[in-house]
Amino acid sequence: MTEGTPTSERPLRIAVIGTNYLGANTAAGMAEFGFDVIGVEIDEHRLKLLSDGKAPLYEPGLDPLLKKHTDSGRLRFTKDYHEIADWADVHFICVGTPQTEGSDSADLAQVNSVVDMLAPLLTRPCLVVGRSTVPVGTSKRVEQRFHTEAPAGAGVEIAWQPEFLREAHGVDDTLHPDRLVFGVQSAAAEATLRQVFATPIAEGSPVVVCNLPTAELVKGGANAFLATKISFINALAEMADATGADVTQLADALGFDKRIGRGMLNAGPGYGGGCLPKDLRAFMARAGELGVEEVITLLREVDDINYRRRARIVDTAHELLGAEWVGRNVTVLGAAFKAGTDDVRDSPALDVAGRIQLHGATVSVYDPEAMENARRVRPTLRYAASAAEACEDAHLVLHLTEWPEFQQLDPVALKDAVSIPVLLDARLSLDSAQWRAAGWTYRAPGKP
Repeated sequence: MTEGTPTSERPLRIAVIGTNYLGANTAAGMAEFGFDVIGVEIDEHRLKLLSDGKAPLYEPGLDPLLKKHTDSGRLRFTKDYHEIADWADVHFICVGTPQTEGSDSADLAQVNSVVDMLAPLLTRPCLVVGRSTVPVGTSKRVEQRFHTEAPAGAGVEIAWQPEFLREAHGVDDTLHPDRLVFGVQSAAAEATLRQVFATPIAEGSPVVVCNLPTAELVKGGANAFLATKISFINALAEMADATGADVTQLADALGFDKRIGRGMLNAGPGYGGGCLPKDLRAFMARAGELGVEEVITLLREVDDINYRRRARIVDTAHELLGAEWVGRNVTVLGAAFKAGTDDVRDSPALDVAGRIQLHGATVSVYDPEAMENARRVRPTLRYAASAAEACEDAHLVLHLTEWPEFQQLDPVALKDAVSIPVLLDARLSLDSAQWRAAGWTYRAPGKP
């Protein structure tokens, strides 16, 4: 038996390559499942944080889990691929696949870099498992390269196991997934993945075993459907505005239909973040390469509705101001694309704030967690240390990220800080009766 090959006396050893959001959750989760884990991270700053048991981003519950297992010695991090090549039995690829600049396609440079670095070092059989979101067909190209460039050749087997982590719920989704998808080519690969995920499987997480292209399509298809659902309810919100209907009650009624469901059926400023927008566009780009035009037509309109939503909020804000933008102070509550994260990638809140500033208004922003990231993306906006400070002398307050802190604001006290008590609740999650009773003009898209 080759040295390092798992035996009945030794559990699997796991490497996690790429340790930002997906990889950090995966590494900590695998350690919690009882495995020895090495995470590979080439960024020195991120590597130092992780080695100290700190996540490189805000994610509830992740720091304590990392700290628990870096302290126990079960989890460590390195930038050296040599440390994992012969040590690990399973290599998880968890690097980013951002949108290519100037194109809708996914940028696979980081995935290709992992193959460049790892393949020449693999001298014994192992399982390489992709978790990164990639265009369908990528796994077979990755497999061909490993078989060609690795000394172990065809002994390196490829599987794809897409993740379904929700930002702000990443730890729970890692430890207690609502489903596990195993894209495999052999019974041995399936058995290995069942061993890795034995804990959640024992808890009842359902398993779907499929081929590689199906596994690749699952994540892109899921995100495309969620984006469609969000844009659909936002289109209905525009119908509600035109007719006097209430989009929240409409969503509640629709959600009772088990074929539809209430989840992700909340009207608002639209989707954002680092997954849905770029995954939707990558899905469309791959559909175009495959000649599936009907998919492109549908999803292009989904994306267009999403961006029109942001413009609609700006138009409503201008209507509420009732005057020119110049000389007006506008408060934006929220910078992250959603609550529970510091992720501002393609954030509707920051996009709306930037558009309003371009019109000439002075914009003050406050977010409980995303201020540092927001400053890097939109340095010309004003940033306040609290919601109350952001609202000082405001002619309009926009609620754009649904943090619990904002739901606890006292509209009576806040009224004394603003110049004009006007609130645009773009998240439709504040108590309209409470704000109106305190003397505010309250407006929400899709609400009468």
